[in-house]
Amino acid sequence: MPTRLSIFPLPGAVLFPGLQLPLHIFEPRYRALVGDALVRDRKIALIQPQRPVEGSPLYTIGCVGRIGEIEAMDDGRYNLILEGESRFKLLHELDANTAFRQVEGELIDDDADEVLSHAQRGGFEREAREFADVQGYSVDWDSVERLDDQSLINGVSQIAPFDGASKQALLEASSLSARCELLVQLMQFFGRDDSGEEITTFQ
Repeated sequence: MPTRLSIFPLPGAVLFPGLQLPLHIFEPRYRALVGDALVRDRKIALIQPQRPVEGSPLYTIGCVGRIGEIEAMDDGRYNLILEGESRFKLLHELDANTAFRQVEGELIDDDADEVLSHAQRGGFEREAREFADVQGYSVDWDSVERLDDQSLINGVSQIAPFDGASKQALLEASSLSARCELLVQLMQFFGRDDSGEEITTFQ
């Protein structure tokens, strides 16, 4: 069923169901967005604009989050944790009289029980280890191995330092398996230059 959503358009950031994203809210219109959410259902829809300019068209897939921990500062700013609840598909933007933008969206019913095959999980972990070594990241691989498939794949998709378009493609992947395959491709692409040599930057 279509639902009305108040949106926070944030370039370069994505949120996945079951994960958390810390946010610092300082612009007056987004302080108004948070204040409105707190008196209603504590929900904010995070979505990327297609360009980092005012009023830019939005991508078609975002994630509805619920405000968890929140710190209200004396000057009106907020520090908060947004907890991902459900991806949504943007249907159209509404002509709202609020300082913040609103859209009509349709919640996406993702399969929270989907798991990877052993081959997919093993292939992903091998590629992730190679990528982390090339980038010089220190990773607690014992903790990684204990993560369930959803937490691992969605977590890496959310925090990976890829460009905004790549992160959006990960968010739009239709299944956990498809997202895993795309992550492997992105790590391979961003971990090498055109000559096939490994590199240490990707932005």
